[in-house]
Amino acid sequence: MTSNESRTALVTGGTSGIGLAIAQRLQADGLKVAVLDLDRPQAREVAQEQGFTFIAADLSRREDCRRAVDETVAALGGLDVLVNNAGFQHIDPIADFPEDTWDTMLHVMLTAPFLLLKYAWPHLTRSGQGRVVNIASIHGQVASPFKSAYISAKHGLIGLTRTAALEAGEQGFTVNAICPGYVRTPLVEGQIADQARTRGLSEQEVEQKVMLEPAAIKKLLDPQDIAALASYVISPAAWGMTGAVLDIDLGWTAR
Repeated sequence: MTSNESRTALVTGGTSGIGLAIAQRLQADGLKVAVLDLDRPQAREVAQEQGFTFIAADLSRREDCRRAVDETVAALGGLDVLVNNAGFQHIDPIADFPEDTWDTMLHVMLTAPFLLLKYAWPHLTRSGQGRVVNIASIHGQVASPFKSAYISAKHGLIGLTRTAALEAGEQGFTVNAICPGYVRTPLVEGQIADQARTRGLSEQEVEQKVMLEPAAIKKLLDPQDIAALASYVISPAAWGMTGAVLDIDLGWTAR
């Protein structure tokens, strides 16, 4: 077995929200961590403050996906863990959905995880304890209106997870997906504020009556909740878990 102290991880979208929480948790677990984000001063500052290796890349560009893996391996000496987390949402009915936005979202949230996995494959195979964690969404399991590109990408990511797990088994590494419900991230906070304005509700009412209406537990998740689950999936203890789609959805899909 490989000790955590010699393991390395790449977390995409790792300078804010769920990605940042996962990167922090993996670093606390003893891994060397690289975080990937767009080349922005704020992202670089977060990475520097946290002691992460920063990988500047635009995941809508194929060549950046290959370069991101190469730069991670060069900086950290290998790649044992890949966390595909980066993404964004756009809310519009299908009839009005911008075609270029659709293309970008599908590339960032589905094509890029495929490419990163493809390029990381030989490193994960050599690892002896390789792990891939795809941060999907409960919207990879169910649908809601006005999120066609996001939901299509997340459904596809679950399919990629299951297929890759079958192929990776003989190579000695695992591939799993985590499907959170609504998590209190800057992205979700912005959605709450927007819906409060458009619906004439308080932000608390948006949380309870709109976002959490289907959930059994009426409380938004925190990024650290997702990081804790990712930590287990990445740990040596989870060697027998692969192809799993792990819901952490406050009971949303129990109905």
